[in-house]
Amino acid sequence: MTDQLRLMAVHAHPDDESSKGAATMAKYVSEGVDVLVVTCTGGERGSILNPKLQGDKYIEEHIHEVRKKEMDEAREILGVKQEWLGFIDSGLPEGDPLPPLPDGCFALEDVDKAAGELVKQIRSFRPQVITTYDENGGYPHPDHIMTHKISMVAFEGADDAVKYPESEFGPVYRPSKLYYNQGFNRPRTEALHHAMLDRGLESPYGDWLKRWDEFGQKERTLTTHVPCADFYEIRDKALIAHATQIDPDGGWFRVPMEVQKEVWPTEEYELAKSRVDTSLPEDDLFAGIRDNA
Repeated sequence: MTDQLRLMAVHAHPDDESSKGAATMAKYVSEGVDVLVVTCTGGERGSILNPKLQGDKYIEEHIHEVRKKEMDEAREILGVKQEWLGFIDSGLPEGDPLPPLPDGCFALEDVDKAAGELVKQIRSFRPQVITTYDENGGYPHPDHIMTHKISMVAFEGADDAVKYPESEFGPVYRPSKLYYNQGFNRPRTEALHHAMLDRGLESPYGDWLKRWDEFGQKERTLTTHVPCADFYEIRDKALIAHATQIDPDGGWFRVPMEVQKEVWPTEEYELAKSRVDTSLPEDDLFAGIRDNA
């Protein structure tokens, strides 16, 4: 049955797939589910966040090629397929007021036209389930917000032969479910924070929780908790493969693995659209689909 199940994860940049839902994808791969990551941009304007690699002239001058190689390694670790949509990273504007976005970047593309590239991938791969970001992008990076926009249009447009003609975009297809990644949710953050303090350990989440209140982030509805703790090591290995973006000695990895598995053994999602009957809460992205696969 599982060889008929297909999951598509739509992400903005290389490394997003390894920090959002990676353990879930690895779990489904282990079950024989066909998993495809669609990466919207090449991460060309991403900063070098790993202090050990900052100042490396080769990386600075070849960041696109370096990040592509990192993505190749992460893809192999996770066991997924991967496709690029080919858009140009918008960068994260900083300052007050914010500077304008660079010409030709992903966030300035026409939404319907950009969604057409994702429609092609959906019609070709034919996933029953698609994951993406919520309307805030998970965090307000312009490429994450644009990823949300094109995902919503493409989810509907994949079945619309008038808007996206089959002669150009491939035979129409109707995906069944669309989810928002919600792995960085407050209940998880608070649970791990208190678990660290209760064990006499320093928590990396104190500042996160303070900023949560400062930013007034909307609390999301967590409809789906996928058990995937057995795949946390694979998740971390894939994330570390994105060496320019992740410091292996940084905050991402300060909670001991045994604490993570004991306290919070799931990854969370918000069911945004469903064309099949399902009962909430769920523990499977394919709930309502498996029996009919």
